[in-house]
Amino acid sequence: MREFLAEHLGVFDPEDIRILVRAFDQAWEAVQASGAVFETKAKADMARAILAKHIIAAAKEGELDEERLRDGALVVLAHLNLPATP
Repeated sequence: MREFLAEHLGVFDPEDIRILVRAFDQAWEAVQASGAVFETKAKADMARAILAKHIIAAAKEGELDEERLRDGALVVLAHLNLPATP
């Protein structure tokens, strides 16, 4: 998540960054808890990138509720149907 935030220096204050990182961490934990197993590290990295980019985009639009950020990112990831085995 932090590598994606580096592209947006000065956009978010420290508290916003804490919210975004927590939302991302919770989203990734939910993916792992779902039992999804990505076939390659590249696909897992792609899933993490999708989560991070959605959370950042939503925050740039003004959404800073941690749960809504997490849930929105999970919905986007689910709709993309990345190949993973349950």
